[in-house]
Amino acid sequence: MDPVGLQLGNKNLWSCLVRLLTKDPEWLNAKMKFFLPNTDLDSRNETLDPEQRVILQLNKLHVQGSDTWQSFIHCVCMQLEVPLDLEVLLLSTFGYDDGFTSQLGAEGKSQPESQLHHGLKRPHQSCGSSPRRKQCKKQQLELAKKYLQLLRTSAQQRYRSQIPGSGQPHAFHQVYVPPILRRATASLDTPEGAIMGDVKVEDGADVSISDLFNTRVNKGPRVTVLLGKAGMGKTTLAHRLCQKWAEGHLNCFQALFLFEFRQLNLITRFLTPSELLFDLYLSPESDHDTVFQYLEKNADQVLLIFDGLDEALQPMGPDGPGPVLTLFSHLCNGTLLPGCRVMATSRPGKLPACLPAEAAMVHMLGFDGPRVEEYVNHFFSAQPSREGALVELQTNGRLRSLCAVPALCQVACLCLHHLLPDHAPGQSVALLPNMTQLYMQMVLALSPPGHLPTSSLLDLGEVALRGLETGKVIFYAKDIAPPLIAFGATHSLLTSFCVCTGPGHQQTGYAFTHLSLQEFLAALHLMASPKVNKDTLTQYVTLHSRWVQRTKARLGLSDHLPTFLAGLASCTCRPFLSHLAQGNEDCVGAKQAAVVQVLKKLATRKLTGPKVVELCHCVDETQEPELASLTAQSLPYQLPFHNFPLTCTDLATLTNILEHREAPIHLDFDGCPLEPHCPEALVGCGQIENLSFKSRKCGDAFAEALSRSLPTMGRLQMLGLAGSKITARGISHLVKALPLCPQLKEVSFRDNQLSDQVVLNIVEVLPHLPRLRKLDLSSNSICVSTLLCLARVAVTCPTVRMLQAREADLIFLLSPPTETTAELQRAPDLQESDGQRKGAQSRSLTLRLQKCQLQVHDAEALIALLQEGPHLEEVDLSGNQLEDEGCRLMAEAASQLHIARKLDLSNNGLSVAGVHCVLRAVSACWTLAELHISLQHKTVIFMFAQEPEEQKGPQERAAFLDSLMLQMPSELPLSSRRMRLTHCGLQEKHLEQLCKALGGSCHLGHLHLDFSGNALGDEGAARLAQLLPGLGALQSLNLSENGLSLDAVLGLVRCFSTLQWLFRLDISFESQHILLRGDKTSSLSECPLEPPSLTRLCATLKDCPGPLELQLSCEFLSDQSLETLLDCLPQLPQLSLLQLSQTGLSPKSPFLLANTLSLCPRVKKVDLRSLHHATLHFRSNEEEEGVCCGRFTGCSLSQEHVESLCWLLSKCKDLSQVDLSANLLGDSGLRCLLECLPQVPISGLLDLSHNSISQESALYLLETLPSCPRVREASVNLGSEQSFRIHFSREDQAGKTLRLSECSFRPEHVSRLATGLSKSLQLTELTLTQCCLGQKQLAILLSLVGRPAGLFSLRDSTRHTEKLSFPTLEACALGFKKKRKKERKKVSEDTELRTKIN
Repeated sequence: MDPVGLQLGNKNLWSCLVRLLTKDPEWLNAKMKFFLPNTDLDSRNETLDPEQRVILQLNKLHVQGSDTWQSFIHCVCMQLEVPLDLEVLLLSTFGYDDGFTSQLGAEGKSQPESQLHHGLKRPHQSCGSSPRRKQCKKQQLELAKKYLQLLRTSAQQRYRSQIPGSGQPHAFHQVYVPPILRRATASLDTPEGAIMGDVKVEDGADVSISDLFNTRVNKGPRVTVLLGKAGMGKTTLAHRLCQKWAEGHLNCFQALFLFEFRQLNLITRFLTPSELLFDLYLSPESDHDTVFQYLEKNADQVLLIFDGLDEALQPMGPDGPGPVLTLFSHLCNGTLLPGCRVMATSRPGKLPACLPAEAAMVHMLGFDGPRVEEYVNHFFSAQPSREGALVELQTNGRLRSLCAVPALCQVACLCLHHLLPDHAPGQSVALLPNMTQLYMQMVLALSPPGHLPTSSLLDLGEVALRGLETGKVIFYAKDIAPPLIAFGATHSLLTSFCVCTGPGHQQTGYAFTHLSLQEFLAALHLMASPKVNKDTLTQYVTLHSRWVQRTKARLGLSDHLPTFLAGLASCTCRPFLSHLAQGNEDCVGAKQAAVVQVLKKLATRKLTGPKVVELCHCVDETQEPELASLTAQSLPYQLPFHNFPLTCTDLATLTNILEHREAPIHLDFDGCPLEPHCPEALVGCGQIENLSFKSRKCGDAFAEALSRSLPTMGRLQMLGLAGSKITARGISHLVKALPLCPQLKEVSFRDNQLSDQVVLNIVEVLPHLPRLRKLDLSSNSICVSTLLCLARVAVTCPTVRMLQAREADLIFLLSPPTETTAELQRAPDLQESDGQRKGAQSRSLTLRLQKCQLQVHDAEALIALLQEGPHLEEVDLSGNQLEDEGCRLMAEAASQLHIARKLDLSNNGLSVAGVHCVLRAVSACWTLAELHISLQHKTVIFMFAQEPEEQKGPQERAAFLDSLMLQMPSELPLSSRRMRLTHCGLQEKHLEQLCKALGGSCHLGHLHLDFSGNALGDEGAARLAQLLPGLGALQSLNLSENGLSLDAVLGLVRCFSTLQWLFRLDISFESQHILLRGDKTSSLSECPLEPPSLTRLCATLKDCPGPLELQLSCEFLSDQSLETLLDCLPQLPQLSLLQLSQTGLSPKSPFLLANTLSLCPRVKKVDLRSLHHATLHFRSNEEEEGVCCGRFTGCSLSQEHVESLCWLLSKCKDLSQVDLSANLLGDSGLRCLLECLPQVPISGLLDLSHNSISQESALYLLETLPSCPRVREASVNLGSEQSFRIHFSREDQAGKTLRLSECSFRPEHVSRLATGLSKSLQLTELTLTQCCLGQKQLAILLSLVGRPAGLFSLRDSTRHTEKLSFPTLEACALGFKKKRKKERKKVSEDTELRTKIN
């Protein structure tokens, strides 16, 4: 018996255990690998007796300590056929702490000796412990080669092991299908002589394993980061690299080291590179320094792989990053082991700043359809259920989409392996509908038939949850009870490995086989454990954003936990959960309902793109149609997804949710890394109306998958694929698919770097898309010849309404004819013939080829093409290189092309000499409405008026184009033509040739000629005045901004007498605005209007035909200038209007203008406002002299001006109106004016409103009435209206009316009112409105009035609520000396008392 058996003190029990294990040596080997990951199953032990070999292995397990030994005993009892009596003895003796005897002493409890990382036992030596020995180079090389061989042998032993170790199918560990890798940078170069083709290449930018590393010296990045979501196979690929290197591939590297950050994070001290390689990986047999020197010298042939970089992103402490991350940073930056190659794997998210900017980023995108099928074939390679598994995947679309994640594909195969023998075909749809139930079936498949270890599952789930909450993924024996370790090992839920925390310090660590499994078990614990209530449960139902947060240093470990909780909330999972909860179905149901309620609240919120995807995953897992419908209907009409990675599973889940939506939706994927086969997930999604992708990661495989999906989207109207790297191969698939989508209205292939031929292939599909309205091919760098070919397509395709090309822009706008659904379903050839027939009848084309480098020969080809085409709405060739000859050709062809609206030849290098050619070329074009040429602004624009027969056509085409592009300028009448030659540098020497060229256009209609902004000067103006008669009857001539002097301007005035068409001259001297027009007005503004200039102006206008209107404007007009102007008025008998606008006048100007009324009998009205605007209206010679009027408003007139003004007005024969409102007369000024009134011959209205008057003026008016016999009516309002108006008649009036409103009379004013009424015998009616006279004041007023016999009406209109007492007023009326007669009116808010005095 061995010493351990003696120490255990139970000979029979030990012997039974040895005999039991001797029967199943493979099982024992698997457990040795699990509990002692570094165990060397040396082939030398195979020569030993089987019992001796078992005893040796048991000794190794026993010396690990009580936790390892107890876990091993529990595994024996769980997995092997152990008799009941022996199982009881084993568990009672060895299965608990008291069974592990203390007799072992220090030897039994001591830690095992240091072992090599991959099982090769070598004596450990610190890399700096021995002095450096002087050896020859040959000896050093031998030591290095010996270590490199040792390194490769270690890897070979690790990956050559064929032990399944977990009771699963052998293929469960051996299946490997290469993933899809896609390069995210252009810096990776494919090495020459690549050895491996293990991973398939996609679209020319996806990479294989050999492509990950560039072996050229000093070329390409030294650091590669492999990014992939959880379950994509990053760790598997890292180990695959090690395995392939051990097998002799990747021979560009002499040494390869693999580290896991989850283990390196346990290192608390700073490491040197030699300590990292030798203490934590594999130590040389001797002379560490020599070996490290060799590795350092050949660093470019050393590959370091770091798995799980995202797990190293711990928050930085006060001293900076941790020791391992610091070492990793130095390796990446070349500070340590310069030249070595570094590869790191990580989930997408925040990456450490230590990564160099040139690091190559490679995305791992999971499986596509062929890879899933290949994986299933390998998994079931030697089993009869292979065909059945393939059939299940083909018929179960949800399961197929889940298998796009390699980890889920493995789980699915394991579940199918378990389900297929006992279930009918097609059951996977019900049993494996989502990810949660996939894991649930996996747990059932790994459990003993008919027995589900509920308590162990919940306890292990509690460990998993505790790890997620604390960020822990590595557990030790002290963290997990031995029975749970045994349970996890038995059911392949846990994996073990050696954790090296430093030189000579190693221990066994445990982790769940995958992070998602840890999350699933944690979700089981939350849903089924009685320790967790529903309030605590709902705190875990959250949505995680996939966007990188700058403040979040480390990615979370519970990304799938809410998804698993949602999946377990499904009714299908209730029996499983109830069994785990020991039959407590009510508690499980309450928790499920709580989870669904939280998801309902989240579904109604406004969420970002990443959270929408997470919500869709959760809702889809619940399998609740009501919740899915609520979520689908709550999604916005525009649903954007920007700048976060999406998988095929994500899109499949989104499609599942959208199936419950009735309204259409727009999906916009901008900057999202997408897997090549992602579009396959959108097959049959009929809710998508707009679909847009913008990503450089979309290539030919993506386009091919999209082409298969497009025909199945029945409501798709807009398709956008921009910023991709699709080549001709990918476009060919799309071109074949587009005709199968007749409902498409807009297609965009912007910024795809398409070649010329590819663009031409795309436009060939235009006739086959009957509803297409827009095709966008911008930013694809096509040549001029291709552009002309596209123009030909625009001319020949019956539905094209516009082709716009401008630098990078290239857009087709189409106007499809209105067709019924039946017509759209007909054969394409019939549709095309009908469309051509309808297009030939009414189509009008707009062609815009701007900044396309077109030259003269291109213009010739374009003209020949357009002459054969339909009517043209607009042709825009601006920004090209046509120069004079090309512009001439286009101008000559304008009349033949039948352009309806516009021809734009701007910015084409036209010169002054070319202007003459263009003018001659268009002289015979009847439809030309306007030509605008400005060489300074590089403008050459022809505007056309439609021909009469074209004007009768439908107007819908113009409305359609205007709704898509900028509206065109308004069309001029057919009989009017405008020639604008502005800012062309024209001088006097150019005028004769220009006028000859323009002569041909004069007979075609009324011509507007614009020469503004040139350099004609005085000489040019004089020369033009000589040439104007040869141009016929112009409508207008604009000579603004030509540097003309006042003499030249006055010279143009003389044209009034020589040009029959000239009736108006507008001159703004300061701004150089000079316009000769056909309507009868002259305007001279912003000119220095001094007396000599005015004298010359009037002398010039003397011979002009009438009637004449003269408008003058300057900053200030002096009194002397005004007098000069007014003195000249009699010399201008044809003058009908003189206007001084925006001209400052002096305070004396009112008197000068008032005097004009008497000095110039032709003046019938003077209007002066605010001393800035003055207008004089004149009678014609045929009119007889009559009344005149004067308005002097806002002229600051005060009392001192009244007498002078009245004296001037008194010289007039008849004044129909005098308006002195808005002045500063005040009470004193008005009193003075009323005194002078008898001298002024006013026969109409005198307006004195807004003159700051008070009650004094109203009372004085009453007192003055007897002295003004011609006053007919007067009204005063001292309220907000501030009016004071007196109406006169030509003859004396017997009866007068006075209306006083809002005068606010006080009691002391009553006596003056009575006195005035008593003296104004001609006053027959007095109306008082809101004058603050109450009942008492009215009674006093009536008692004081003394008048002779006659009719007098006194009316008091008040809005006061107080009612007057009629008996009191009647008593006052009885006191009159004569008989009075009372009349009573309606008493309300208006009270009227009318008294007749006989």
